[in-house]
Formats: sequence, C-alpha cells, structure tokens
Amino acid sequence: MIDVSSKIKTLRVATAEAVISFSDSSKELVESGKSPKGDIFEVSRAIACLSAKKVAEILPFCHNIPVEHVDVNFSIEGNRINVSVTVKSIARTGCEMEALFAAMVSALNIYDMLKPVDKNLKIEEVKLVEKKGGKSDFIEKVSDDFRVGVLVVSDSVAAGKKEDKSGKIIVEKLKEFGVKKIDYKIVPDEKDMIYNEVKKWCDDGYDLVITTGGTGLSPRDTTPEAVEPLIEKEIPAIMESARAYGQERTPYSMLSRGIAGVHANRKTLILTLPGSSRGAKESMDALFPYIFHIYPMLRGGRHDDKKGRVKKANEKKERKI
Repeated sequence: MIDVSSKIKTLRVATAEAVISFSDSSKELVESGKSPKGDIFEVSRAIACLSAKKVAEILPFCHNIPVEHVDVNFSIEGNRINVSVTVKSIARTGCEMEALFAAMVSALNIYDMLKPVDKNLKIEEVKLVEKKGGKSDFIEKVSDDFRVGVLVVSDSVAAGKKEDKSGKIIVEKLKEFGVKKIDYKIVPDEKDMIYNEVKKWCDDGYDLVITTGGTGLSPRDTTPEAVEPLIEKEIPAIMESARAYGQERTPYSMLSRGIAGVHANRKTLILTLPGSSRGAKESMDALFPYIFHIYPMLRGGRHDDKKGRVKKANEKKERKI
C-alpha cells in the first residue's frame, strides 16, 4: 500500500457513474422498478452503500477510509439505466475507488435482478465523473520572486559540533513547492541574534521567514520570545495545526512552544518550527502548501478567490474502465 500517513485529513468527494442497457421487451419492467427478484432500485441503492464500505476488503491496495456519506441516484434514458454514486469521506486519501466500486456493484446487482427476463443486458461503462479534496485542491502558485529565509537556531550546529538536518529538510520541502529564492543561515541560541536575523529579513521584505529550533523548554530555548516582538498579528491556529498533526504521531508535540504571525510590514509571515528533524518535517507536512493561501489574504483577497491557484486536470475528468 502507498504510505499516506504524512498527508492531512481533508473532505474528499468523488462521483462515479455506471450505465446498463436493456431490451425494449423489459422497458415496462424497468420503469416500474420491479423484477422477479424484487425492487431493482431500492435493493441496488442498498448494495451501493454496502459496497462503498467494503472496498478495502476486496482491493488489496485501497486504504480503509471512513465513509461519511453515500448518495445513490438512478435515471432512465431510453433503454439505459444510469447509476450515479457520490461518496464523501474525511480522510488522508481519496474516495474515488469507493464511488467506482459502489457504482459498478450496483450495476451488477441490477444486471442480476433483470437477467431472468432480459438476455440482452449490457453494462456499457463505469467511469469516474469528478473527484475533489486533498492537496491538489489547496495548491497555491508561488511567484518566481517569492523569498524565504530559513534560520537554524542551535548552539551545537553553530559551533560545528553537529550537522544541521532540520534546516535542510525545510529548504528541500520549499523547493518541492516551487520556491526558488531561499536564504539559509545558522545562529546559536542567542535571543538577540535570532531577533536581528529575523528582523533583517522582515525589513528586506521577505515573504516568509522560518526558524527551526529553540521552541522547547530548556533554558536556552528562546526563539518564541525573540520573534514575538516582530509579530504584529499572531495566527495561533497555524502552530496549533502543526502541533495537532504532530500529536497524532508523538505525544511530545504538545511540548513545542512555536508561534506564528505576520510582521508589521504586512508582507512577511514568520513561522517558528521545532528543531528536531522529525518535528521540522512533520510541521512542513502539516502546513505546506496550504500556508501559501495567506498571501492572497494579505493582499485583500477572499478565501474563495481562485486567482493564482494551480488546479490539476482531475476536476471534471472522466476515467473509463
């Protein structure tokens, strides 16, 4: 199975359709919904709901996700029955296979219930009509001149006694999301030095400043205190989200004191991430690329403003099997 443990949970929605054709001789029977085996539509609706919840038991590489809602609709067009199934889930991976499987099994059940009276039944197609949710729906386009400062805060790294891993993880993650201009510096756990480096980047109009280290509880951990005077508008939910994400993986995430907010220039976002490589990676997984949506907001945009958003071609895309 694909490892989806690093993904965040989002609302996932998928709609699939199946089409069954039948003979003229069984048209009246189909329109009435009855068959020698009973009501074809009510039974097939129940079968679709049951099937959507059984996918992981049948398909070995599908994840066992919570199925929050299944909506099943039937329509008759000429000599064709259209089955439409929409599945909703709040999960780390999509529910398109649940929708496809439910539509297909519902169509198979209709076939089974009508085959005693119609020898010309045919399941013509099963296709994915639409899928929404997941990282692809929240990607924001980053401009080529987007600038980031990454500050590693560590006595041991600054003294050359230890190799930096966390800062490099952050840099590589930023590159994955299209950030090209990244400054990288290392300072010891000195409050004044942390303040001065972050302030310099803010004064230069950097879009984002990320620190890693100094957010714990040791006597030398002073990064939040150093950065706090530079923040005009604190955004508590940013680091709360990172801690909640981490808490699902280790109970020690609750001990991080990281803060986040916008500098007085109303351009620079400041994030203070943990110093451990695991904490830095998990924080980046929790916050990116979604954090980039703050920049349209800073320019006076709305949450539903799609300008600049990168949309993948899976919307309205049909996948036939």
